[in-house]
Amino acid sequence: MLNQARLKVFIQDFTRLVDKVGGDEQQIFIAGKALLQSLVANDDWLPAEFAQSDPDRYQQFLLHCDPLERFSVASFVWGPGQSTPIHDHTVWGMVGVMRGGEVCEEFTKEYETGQMLATGRHVMQVGDVDLVSPRVGDIHRVSNALSDQVSISIHVYGANIGTVSRHTYDIGSGAAQTFISGYTNAVVPNVWG
Repeated sequence: MLNQARLKVFIQDFTRLVDKVGGDEQQIFIAGKALLQSLVANDDWLPAEFAQSDPDRYQQFLLHCDPLERFSVASFVWGPGQSTPIHDHTVWGMVGVMRGGEVCEEFTKEYETGQMLATGRHVMQVGDVDLVSPRVGDIHRVSNALSDQVSISIHVYGANIGTVSRHTYDIGSGAAQTFISGYTNAVVPNVWG
């Protein structure tokens, strides 16, 4: 049985948090991380149409966007072996793994040569929440940790991430290319009905 009330409560709680702390990234990370951990700890609320993989590329489904675009919530669905290019976000973000696992490779741009330098790598399991922002580290590549299963993570960003102008980076030259990710879906789940 689908329990979409979990997403509704998360949206309400996150809205109250942003109302209270505004754009204070540190406070959002502290309280918001706990909220996201609680949401991804339960795998009974995501409608099937927002959990579908595609054989060619990972999917980014918008689940909610705050009316003032202070935050957005999306499900990312990774087919076996799929990954993102190296990219940035330009806003704060939180990534919580709900199914499967993810590998996160972190990078920084070396100012003298312009090349991308690997700075770390970690594997995220179900229940783990990762943080990104220009302040704490904003450039990474994410991939499905599983070669034979779909993985799903729930992302919360400090903007309507599907409309934000961001960058992908060439690993060798560090050359940046602007992109706007958009979303896979044309409708969002109705958690209010």
